[in-house]
Amino acid sequence: MDSDSVSSMTRFFLICLGGAVGTGARYLLSLATARLWGTTLPLATLVVNLLGSFLMGFLMNPDVGPDLSPTTRLALTVGLLGGFTTYSAFNYEMTRFFRSDDWGQGFFYLLITVVGCLISGAAGIATARVVSGK
Repeated sequence: MDSDSVSSMTRFFLICLGGAVGTGARYLLSLATARLWGTTLPLATLVVNLLGSFLMGFLMNPDVGPDLSPTTRLALTVGLLGGFTTYSAFNYEMTRFFRSDDWGQGFFYLLITVVGCLISGAAGIATARVVSGK
């Protein structure tokens, strides 16, 4: 058992709750993104995955990230961010570009997603270091 002495069932329910909140947040952000910038490029998924990568980088480095109990860290990363980010939507959007022979747009989206998420994750780690002073 983790040092925070939370039961496995409690941990499970907290992760599920985090997943539900993350999924709802992704839906609301998708609506707002589509309203602001349209749907030509799937910016909602890109924004969700960039933000999720940043937050994952920030939360998953216990040496420099916030001082969280193991259960809280799991609820936020596996639960909330697991429900928030979405590879399946990214995959669907990529195949939609290719099915419509929009190879240029598809490769552009692939490039900005992969590079952007890696940069966002690194920025999350760097931010955690600044916040923690380590």
